[in-house]
Amino acid sequence: MKITRIESRVYGHDMPEMGYSQAWYRRRSCHLVRVETDEGLVGVGEAFGPGTVALGNKAIVEEVIQPLLLGEDPLARQYLWHKVYNALRDHGQKGMPLQAQSAVDIALWDIAGKAAGLPLVKLLGGPCRERVPVYGYGMMLRREEDLESSFAEEAAQIAEMGYLCTKMKIGMGPKRDVKLIEAVRNAIPAAMDLGVDANHAFTYKDALYVGRAMDDMEIAWFEEPVANEDRQGYRDLCRALKTPVSGGEAEFTRWGFRDLIEDRCVDIVQPEVCGLGGITEYLNVLALAHTHFIPCMNHCWGSDVTVAMTLHLLCAQQDLPGGLFPHVPMLEFDTTLSHFRDGILETPLDIPGQVKRNGGYASPPMEPGIGVTVDWRALEQFRVA
Repeated sequence: MKITRIESRVYGHDMPEMGYSQAWYRRRSCHLVRVETDEGLVGVGEAFGPGTVALGNKAIVEEVIQPLLLGEDPLARQYLWHKVYNALRDHGQKGMPLQAQSAVDIALWDIAGKAAGLPLVKLLGGPCRERVPVYGYGMMLRREEDLESSFAEEAAQIAEMGYLCTKMKIGMGPKRDVKLIEAVRNAIPAAMDLGVDANHAFTYKDALYVGRAMDDMEIAWFEEPVANEDRQGYRDLCRALKTPVSGGEAEFTRWGFRDLIEDRCVDIVQPEVCGLGGITEYLNVLALAHTHFIPCMNHCWGSDVTVAMTLHLLCAQQDLPGGLFPHVPMLEFDTTLSHFRDGILETPLDIPGQVKRNGGYASPPMEPGIGVTVDWRALEQFRVA
């Protein structure tokens, strides 16, 4: 079997303005990659990177990576990963080249599952569990005077949907952020976990102020409190706070994660598989994290192609550290507006329905590969490149 074509497609649609600590936006994007073979098997993957970043990654996929892989065996994933990485090492060991490579690698795993007749979770040696708990994230920043009330109402709605945990955004300033966290914490059941995501908005001192307020509210994790480059800040926060510190979505490859993990800069690592180098490299990061007994809870942002893939990866994770009541990783699910979920699949994942029916849990699709079939014609109305 040989690779005959690698095609990159970027989609987008308008949405009401929302934001996180770094930007406001009115468009949602999706970047899917198709790897075609001479035996008719087609794999699909997704690249992390919104907006114009997706357009840059499209060029990298088609003009840089595709020429390196045409005619190669799609099942030789380790060889192909290092062939691409080594060719691009002088031009970027992080960022967009890795995002583009991630989508191609994921598509190769999809092909491998289809060739073997196995769902991804079994190709990875699992399942270690049949389903995982889901947390619904929302509470994106908005230009509203009484954002506290708005956040509280949205959080209560997410709880009513049956999610076992929720996550909110902050980054409007330490004092305002504490009020927002208090509003959400008071609006959801006491037994429901709450994660707080700053998207690297703070200096160490401001993060410490917010984190200490969280310590009194029993927050489940404090996500990306400081810039990814501030390893000392991460490490000091881990030591100073009772609330677990998480991060890693903006890191790349096993070498990028090495110091983050070995220096105990995070209590929970959150790799973004569609960005760090794909499934092949994610397995190296997961092994490194578990070697140091650091839980891994994947970052998951994108279409239902990514959601399905992430479900497989989470169900394939071994228990850490093991026992009758082990730490179980949760699926991150975006509850805000997106047309890139069930509407783009021939057989919907229906994560909200699974959550409602199964007490807050969801399972991966068990067809070969990632287990989803994209309805490319349905997607065409959103095509931008």
